[in-house]
This record gives sequence, C-alpha cells and structure tokens, in this order.
Amino acid sequence: MKDQTKTPFTRMLDAESIALLERLSNAVAVSGDEGEVRAIVLEQVKPLADEVKVDALGNVLVTRKAKTPDALRVMLAAHMDEIGFMLIDDDEGGLYRFETIGGIDVRQLVGKTVWVGKQHTPAIIGARPIHLTSREERGHAIPLEQLRIDLGPEGKAKVGDRATFATTFRQNGPSLVGKALDNRFGVATLIELLKHAPDNVELLLAFTVQEEVGVRGARVAGYSMAPDLAFAIDSTPANDLPMWDGSENGKYNCRLGAGPAIYVADGGTLSDPRLVRHVTQTCDELGIPYQFRQPGGGSTDAGIIHKTRAGVPSISISVPGRYAHSAVLIGRLDDWQNTLSLLHAALSRLNRDLLAQPR
Repeated sequence: MKDQTKTPFTRMLDAESIALLERLSNAVAVSGDEGEVRAIVLEQVKPLADEVKVDALGNVLVTRKAKTPDALRVMLAAHMDEIGFMLIDDDEGGLYRFETIGGIDVRQLVGKTVWVGKQHTPAIIGARPIHLTSREERGHAIPLEQLRIDLGPEGKAKVGDRATFATTFRQNGPSLVGKALDNRFGVATLIELLKHAPDNVELLLAFTVQEEVGVRGARVAGYSMAPDLAFAIDSTPANDLPMWDGSENGKYNCRLGAGPAIYVADGGTLSDPRLVRHVTQTCDELGIPYQFRQPGGGSTDAGIIHKTRAGVPSISISVPGRYAHSAVLIGRLDDWQNTLSLLHAALSRLNRDLLAQPR
C-alpha cells in the first residue's frame, strides 16, 4: 500500500467537483436561512459518513470514524452561510426596505440584481438616478435608508425574506467566478475530503451556520464535537490589486495563484504554532505551494472553536479570493486544488505525537 504520509494527494478536482461547487455557489443561504446549502450537504455526506446530524442551530455535524486505534478527533469547519439582505418593511408597489446581513459595503449596492426569498424572485436594488440628485448629494455615498429592493408591482415577498446577489457561477479559464464562494469553497472542500477520508483520524466535519454574523454556529458545533484539534476552512480576501490612489500595493494580505493561505494570526485567533509547523512542513516536503495570510482583521470559525470547553488547538486555512463580500468573488482552481491537497496530506500525517510537542 502506498504511504499516504509521504506522497501528495493527487486526486484532481474534476468536472464533477466543479459542478458541485457551482450548485453550492448558486444556492441562496443568507445567514440564519441556510436550508438550500444544508440540503445539498446532506445529500452529499449521508452515503459516506458514519453519523450525520443537524443540531438545534442548523449546523450539519458529520462523523467519519478512523480505522486505526487511538486516533485523533479532528474537526474541520466550513460555514454554509453567505452575506445578503433581509426585507424589513413593505413600501407597497413591490418596493421593500431592507437591512444588510454580514459585512457589505453599501456603496456597491445601487443597480445590483438580487434574488429574493425561497423562489429566487429577481429584483433590483434601486435609488434615485443621477438626473434627480443635487450636486451636494452626488458627493456622498447613498445611505442604506434611501435604497429599496424593487420586485415590481407583481413581485411577491414578505418581511423577513432573505435576498442575495443574483450572480451565477461560471468558470473563466483558470478562474472560478461566483457569489458566496466565501465560503462555498470550504463547504465543497470538506465534501471532497469526506469522499477520500484518511483512515488515521476520526474526521469531524462541521458545516456551520451564521458565521457571517458572529461565528455563532461554530460555538455550538465546537462544544458538541469536542475535538482534539481543529481546522477552519474558509476563503480570505486577496488584496493583490493596486491601491485606491494608484500607488504600489505594499500590504497584500494574500494573492491569487500563490496557493492556500495559512493563518498565523487574525482578528480572532492566534493559530496553534504546532499546527502551523505541521502544515507548512507538509507543504515544504511535498512541494505544495502555500502562502501566509498576513495578520490583521477578520476571523474564521477557528476564533470561537479554539475557546470551547478546555480549549482546542486550532488553525485556519483559506482559499484566496478577490472582491470578497461583494456581488462576485473570483478564485483560482489551482489554489482550491492545492488547499485540498494540503489538507489531505496534513490529516494523513497527524498523530498524537503532535500534541505532545511544546507549543
């Protein structure tokens, strides 16, 4: 039998993998209403897992047992939810006031097409045109209170319905383009790992809810699963474009095409140094490209998981993506492939000796 600890995971992401990512990206799952993505996840994992359950908050918790004794319980978390909107008041005539859910730049919203409710009813985020605004108004961003989601007079919706950007997935050469690839990249990665699960660890997969509004699902999932260690799998913003004033960008965060982004620190977590050493050494020995996600703001499910129970050694690994938290995210197929290869190899090499090392 080939020694998985010394050879890279060569399972290539194929047309079936990309089709799954497309389904996940096109599904609407704004925080608190993750049902469409949850249904796809359940369909995919039930034939492969030893145990599957949906908890009180809506997380999908999956267990795939190890085939070796005294195996580590390793949790991998990826959030199912996406940023979006909630209708909060009916102005009649198909116009609805709305609030944002998750971190959204209101300056980007005017004229965007959206899908509303369970039926994905098409609508437009509208504002007064430039012809009807004063010179003074044009010098300021339009406040959210002046925007409306316009479904037209025949449009059917109700207060409380969610909406999100009407962006359909496509592949553009080496690029993958779609809405909510933060974090459908992570969701698809966990499913791929379950299809080819290493035998040496008890794999605990948490498809979490409400990450975009305060990593709420991860708190419940981490407590319930009680892992020995955890990986948060996400997408992180690539900041590899020129600065707003045209100057050279000297603070890149991470770049497209440079491989998975390994976190040493973010706004919510100082990654366990043993896990940082483990994943970087795995990449170095197997020739898997990687980059360090530069410290700064933002956080992942690891920010909560590492503080559950008596503490969980944790690390985050992300697929870089441009234009995060907007109507579209662009990632690279190679970065996703290398993230999957890194995770499979790193899991295959895990044993209890890692946790016996000093931090």
